[in-house]
Amino acid sequence: MSANADIHLYTASTMNGWKPTIFLEEAEVDYQLTHIDFSKKEQKSEWYMELNPNGRIPTIVDRGSDNFVVFESGAILWYLAEKYDRFLSHDPRERSETLQWMMFQMGGIGPMMGQAMYFHRIAAPNGQEEAFSIKRYVDESRRLLEVLDKRLEGRQYLVGDAYSIADIITFPWARAYSWAKTPIDGLENLKGWFDRIDARPAVQKALQKPKPVPAFWSSADEEKFLAENAARFASDVKAG
Repeated sequence: MSANADIHLYTASTMNGWKPTIFLEEAEVDYQLTHIDFSKKEQKSEWYMELNPNGRIPTIVDRGSDNFVVFESGAILWYLAEKYDRFLSHDPRERSETLQWMMFQMGGIGPMMGQAMYFHRIAAPNGQEEAFSIKRYVDESRRLLEVLDKRLEGRQYLVGDAYSIADIITFPWARAYSWAKTPIDGLENLKGWFDRIDARPAVQKALQKPKPVPAFWSSADEEKFLAENAARFASDVKAG
């Protein structure tokens, strides 16, 4: 990573935050990384919100294009794919399919699994255990993973014959099914897709940045991380 690189990535170790990191590592693009520290609420700081008015991560600044700023993870991946001509087909139909599956992640998998994670991992430990909400979001997350499983029947990847930004954008969320406490029993096509992407060295390298969070993948001291995570976001839980 170089301070003179075209791409300056502002991100954190979250499902959305890893998307551009995975792309950049896969494409072997030099980039500068700035870790946005949620514990310091850096995503809400004045300087950062001048880049990203929504106060969320990730954001990129393309210094090779007059400091052009892109926020929202899907928009960032599309921008990078076009800039570097990687992981996006030139075929118009496949490009449309790629966009469709990206929208499926951004409009469905991310929001629904995010809510399942919120009610399980933040609200409940802070005294707001909402059984109806948990069931609603876990059930919908499972349904969406079933859609992915069906799509992957007879396929290696989500679009065409090649790994694409549709896979890159979907993987961090779907792969964190255990953190959303969403079962994947019987979803063998999905499990195979996880295995194929888990086996990619660039993906594993990207998931270590800015720092690894193995609890999302069920390989760490979950209870310790759960307590720390719940405490960090305790102020977001509204009293009933």
